[in-house]
Amino acid sequence: MKTILAAVLLYLASAGIAWSTTVPPMEGIALHYSDRLQGKRTASGEVFDQDAMTAAYRSLPFGSKVKVTNLENGNSVVVTVNDRMASRNKNTIDVTRRAAQELGFEHRGKAQVSIELEQ
Repeated sequence: MKTILAAVLLYLASAGIAWSTTVPPMEGIALHYSDRLQGKRTASGEVFDQDAMTAAYRSLPFGSKVKVTNLENGNSVVVTVNDRMASRNKNTIDVTRRAAQELGFEHRGKAQVSIELEQ
């Protein structure tokens, strides 16, 4: 039964069907990518661009839109998931430098954030 449920949820996610009403916002640490990744391929095959509004996330399907809110200052952005995080990465989400700038944590490098799947 668990396998069937997991398969249904995976299908819904890959089909882009919104099921976020059952997924509450979560909190965690956001970090911004290193400049050394500029121009390299992401896990989705796209070329990484520090000026884009994209992110790496562990499990959401590529193309998912995620609202990230800096809990310290209230700034929010919507990013598109186009990469995966390294297994050793303990952060919740990695965002581009542009997203970090708009969230107000570029110079600190990381921030406590809330993450919500956009519908």
